[in-house]
Amino acid sequence: MSAAVTTTVAPRRSAALVWGVALAAYVAAVFHRSSLGVTGVDATHRFGISASALATFSVAQLAVYAAMQVPVGVLLDRFGSRRLLAVGGALMVAGQLCFALATDVRLAVVARILVGLGDAMTFISVLRIVTFWFPGRANPLVVQLTGTLGQFGAILGAVPLVALLHHAGWTPAFLVAAALGATAVLLVLVAVRDTPHRETIAGPPPRPAAVRRDLATAWAQPGTRLGLWTHFVTQFSGNVFALLWGYPFLVQGQGLTPTTAASLLTVMTVAGLLVGPILAHLCARHPFRRSVLVFTVVATTAAVWGGVLAWPGPAPRWLLVALVLVLAVNGPASMIGFDYARTFNPASRIGSATGIVNVGGFVASIVLVLAVGVVLDLTTPAGRSTPDLAAFRWAFAVQYALWALGAVQVLRYRNAARRQLAQAAREPVGAPAVAAGAAGEPGVSG
Repeated sequence: MSAAVTTTVAPRRSAALVWGVALAAYVAAVFHRSSLGVTGVDATHRFGISASALATFSVAQLAVYAAMQVPVGVLLDRFGSRRLLAVGGALMVAGQLCFALATDVRLAVVARILVGLGDAMTFISVLRIVTFWFPGRANPLVVQLTGTLGQFGAILGAVPLVALLHHAGWTPAFLVAAALGATAVLLVLVAVRDTPHRETIAGPPPRPAAVRRDLATAWAQPGTRLGLWTHFVTQFSGNVFALLWGYPFLVQGQGLTPTTAASLLTVMTVAGLLVGPILAHLCARHPFRRSVLVFTVVATTAAVWGGVLAWPGPAPRWLLVALVLVLAVNGPASMIGFDYARTFNPASRIGSATGIVNVGGFVASIVLVLAVGVVLDLTTPAGRSTPDLAAFRWAFAVQYALWALGAVQVLRYRNAARRQLAQAAREPVGAPAVAAGAAGEPGVSG
């Protein structure tokens, strides 16, 4: 589907510049994505909607994001990262402009769809840049740094955007958000190149048969599906908390002030920045124990959530801090899914494989966002305009079903990947299961 490209070690200065600008585009995407989460309470008042109706904003955004991952992966293998980053950024700018001016629910939903569509093009485009500019053993660390540093966008949403919203109002706040996004698009057009080589990364026009074959080949790899379910089980809890329901839970359920709630979301983001490089180091040092890291993160997250939900009355501040700290690990842990995709697929198919993996966490997030909204509406006492703590407890308990499903599937495909590698070890050197990985890199078994 795409032309063969050899990856060479790029000059550090050029690689750092290209990656830095691409990272800035991802920071902007995270900012746009999370802007609804910290403005959700204001959105319910602006549009006069219920909790489940508010959830439709995020569901629309996430559904488009998830649905576009595989098509975007195909487009990425065809057109390269620079073009998709620019187009995606422009779509998010358009979405924020619409959201700034929206006064009815229909235009607001269209705005979030545009944000989701542009967001879908961003992260995997940056990962492809990392693949070609940072090949070899540097790749896992740079991938983790990309996912981790990108969360600065959530900090921009949690503090400055909230302050601007309450000081200047809805429309000026989201117009500023659109302006920041436009700046990122201009930087991409000026500084980003797809590879260290001067020639474009674009391959031949995709033929439907070739697209289907490449997608089927990527999907047939147990490592790709292991990556998908790893992303599924690790990402949704922290993602939904930051994207929509964390702020209302802290303010309406736990009784915190808006400033304190925004500060806890900032702590969550900063903690993620610190944890990402540590997880990357552990994955590189213990590549055959990546799934152990996944299960450790999931079990710890479920345990801390259990403590918060079971606590009689509002949870103490130390327990809420523990919650945001463990949720901070979810995002970096989900990056392990992309490492599986990279080590089981050749560079020419990495866009498609990465797109498949990226579907996992966002499908889980869609289910949880919608489920929390529905349960809140069903369990909020009659006569109350906002959910109480008991309603939030029932709503967040839905997570345990998703964790159980994801854990079973990770075990299933980890075993399948190990069987494939064991079979490859008995075959001549260069068997497909081994050759598909990055050259000579260990640890594709998980």
